[in-house]
Amino acid sequence: MTVATWSSANQDRAKQILSRYPDPRSAVMPLLYLSFLEHGSVTDEGQRQVAELTGLTAAQVQSVASFYTMYKKDHVGSYLVSVCTSISCFLLDADEVLSAIEDETNTPDGETSDDGLFTVEHVECIGACGGAPAVQVNYELIEGVTPAKGRELCRWLRDGRPEVVLGDELQQLFGGRRSFDWGPSEPEGAFVPVPAFAPYGSSRGDQP
Repeated sequence: MTVATWSSANQDRAKQILSRYPDPRSAVMPLLYLSFLEHGSVTDEGQRQVAELTGLTAAQVQSVASFYTMYKKDHVGSYLVSVCTSISCFLLDADEVLSAIEDETNTPDGETSDDGLFTVEHVECIGACGGAPAVQVNYELIEGVTPAKGRELCRWLRDGRPEVVLGDELQQLFGGRRSFDWGPSEPEGAFVPVPAFAPYGSSRGDQP
């Protein structure tokens, strides 16, 4: 089935994603990310398109999109900065990290900066309790972030405007204690505020 309003590249990606699942409805979550990439947010139109592809109703797709906070209904900035404030991070001053990032970007939690560069949010556990406090930029992880390093991170993003953010580079520049050894370096990162994953077309190498 063709979604006429999606780009040809995303139509091809949708077909590839659907081919991975015996039941098309199982592809609803990755297809919602494609919808985000196509429209800049998870729009009502995009949800209807996902419903068409999966054989679900629009209401069923909406129930998924509204349950998971990573599906954004509003446009977000070039850099989505997410600060974990769950218990392990909270006990190690995540609130201070969040406050520093809000102040440095002049962007309150849950909002987007006037220039469209930053969206700042607090999030629940992102699975890095041993490296708390944890921060993500476009879902690329940084562990052991201090308030001062959070400010440095925001200045680095503002001044350098990197087209691609890579977790390994962010960790080296702004991170501290890790929860575990990350292993081999990842050559690809995120260039949009969607998890970097090749089937979505949301990952790119560090050289544009």
